[in-house]
Amino acid sequence: MASADQVKALLKSHIDGDDALFYSVAMQLAAHEAKLGHGKLAKELRELIDKARAQPHEARKGPIPLAKPRGELEGLLSITYPKLRLADMVLSATVKHRLERLIKEHQYIRKIRAHGLAPRKKLLLVGPPGTGKTLTASVLAGELGLPLFVVRLDSLMTKFMGETAAKLRLIFDTIAQTRGVYLFDEFDSIGSQRGLANDVGEIRRVLNSFLQMVEQDDSDSLLLAATNHPDILDHALFRRFDDVIEYQLPEYQEIVTTLKTKLASFSEPKIQWKAVAEAATGLSYGDITRACEDAIKDTIIHDKSQVTQADILQSIEERLAVRRK
Repeated sequence: MASADQVKALLKSHIDGDDALFYSVAMQLAAHEAKLGHGKLAKELRELIDKARAQPHEARKGPIPLAKPRGELEGLLSITYPKLRLADMVLSATVKHRLERLIKEHQYIRKIRAHGLAPRKKLLLVGPPGTGKTLTASVLAGELGLPLFVVRLDSLMTKFMGETAAKLRLIFDTIAQTRGVYLFDEFDSIGSQRGLANDVGEIRRVLNSFLQMVEQDDSDSLLLAATNHPDILDHALFRRFDDVIEYQLPEYQEIVTTLKTKLASFSEPKIQWKAVAEAATGLSYGDITRACEDAIKDTIIHDKSQVTQADILQSIEERLAVRRK
């Protein structure tokens, strides 16, 4: 029989939306019944818990509740509930296809699991800054109705031997207990090649720990690692990921689409998009977005109704000047 404290903890965790605590208490109950010799009941409880953990988002009656990280995890993970969708991004056809495939696999995760297969869930995102790697994590979380956990590497990395690996274990325990999208941004800070001239023993130990933990992870969470420097990543990492998606600077048509989207309600009708797109060649999606926002803000400040071609060209030139420095 469950104790009064366990019943209270079970109900409180459900009300708070704390999946990790809820499953932990539920497993304690199953273990207690097993010790009492109630094997059949213990088995049924474990099966129900496993079914709940594996339940896809579309089978839930509402959005997955945000479980605020507690204790030491509070300093290691930041959490949001993004509303973005794939349609909010401008992507190359190749990247868009691969993300659509990933989303479909997670939407039909139960069918895939029923055939002894697993969806892609460990992604390495590589490419220049501002090309959409971080935004992709928000979009995947939004499409699947999952919370987005961003690993705070400044809190993860410490100078004390063994402490970083212990914190990493806390994160992977959360990945196993609470389904979500987990982003390791600037991943090269822990994934650099072992044996580099500036390498230190602690970093090697952290990388070895990460390799072991990512190999053992069989959760339904998505694990994303993003880097601007894939060339310095340890070679052993690449085979641990289910997919490596490469992001590039936008080409002509993608630049035009980004400009038209960002300036939709402000641009004057006679803007020559070809000329503006040619001027923006070499900028990232992030740079183009900021150039559009700068032009819009300037228009608002000066009580103008529309962004002119001269306005957006000036903003683009300013962004290009920053990149040249």
